[in-house]
Amino acid sequence: MKNVVTFGELMLSLEPVGYKRFIQAETFEAFYTGAEANVAASLAQFGMKTQFITRLPENAIGDAAIANMRKYGLGTDFIVRGGDRIGVIYTERGASQRASTVIYDRRDSAIATADEDCFDWDAIFADADWFHFTGITPALSPKAAKLCLVACKAAKAHGVKISCDLNFRKKLWTPEQAKKTMSEILEYVDVLIANEEDAEKVLGIKAENSDVTKGALDHAGYTEVAKIISERFNIPYVATTLRKSISASDNDWSAMLYHSGEVFFSKTYSIHIVNRVGGGDSFGGGLIYAMRSGFDDQKALEFATAASCLKHSIEQDFNLVSVSEVTALMNGDGSGRVQR
Repeated sequence: MKNVVTFGELMLSLEPVGYKRFIQAETFEAFYTGAEANVAASLAQFGMKTQFITRLPENAIGDAAIANMRKYGLGTDFIVRGGDRIGVIYTERGASQRASTVIYDRRDSAIATADEDCFDWDAIFADADWFHFTGITPALSPKAAKLCLVACKAAKAHGVKISCDLNFRKKLWTPEQAKKTMSEILEYVDVLIANEEDAEKVLGIKAENSDVTKGALDHAGYTEVAKIISERFNIPYVATTLRKSISASDNDWSAMLYHSGEVFFSKTYSIHIVNRVGGGDSFGGGLIYAMRSGFDDQKALEFATAASCLKHSIEQDFNLVSVSEVTALMNGDGSGRVQR
């Protein structure tokens, strides 16, 4: 089995305990997170070999971050040491009608300041058949954007399939910056994941009759968006998660997959949320696993959607579920009964 390579920033996550607001917090729960690390963690739980690529400072926090990745089965062979700091993310968890809040402290982090010659992409892709990154990584800095482009070119040279989750973050860059950078990178992508905000903000493509703030979803509109993306950028597979937000605590969750003119929709799950962060990453991990395992398009979509549904029930950002648990939910066992 070859490696799935993921590339991005690993951050230290600090959260007030429970549902406290920042002003109430006297202690913070600390763990490590990052979109591409979250995807690799999902795949590791599914039994796939991974290599997570990043750059971390040469200090005790960098050591602890790498040890944490190894704890969850991620490959760390090609992590580069250097730079002055690890990025930090502060998250205040929302509930009911109060939304979650995120504050970034990641400027000039180790990965954002990495040069092109930091990574040996030929060695990294020598034993790989899949490469995944998100739109968060090129948003970190011009250097990080260049690294993503270089990595995609190297992956293509090695015959590696490439997936990308657009993951627009307005606190990192503007829609204009995102469109300019991602339009060049998408030339190399085989599988694209993009929700309604990503498609509109990054690519200027809006789903008709849909309003994410009102929870309105129109399947025909999303199909048209996926078709435009696929044809404009020559991307065979375009997937989108469909989140209907009833409140910060309760969502309806489903997904769509467009493949060369054919459209597939998953079943819909009504979720009471423990933690929604990493939900999209767990969908990406599930889709990569399913596609590498040879599932047909409908089954691949159902597996990815069920995997991400389960993630919403798990504290912190890694989706720590097994293939058998995902399969059980796919096959209709969503009762939550104790397994004895």
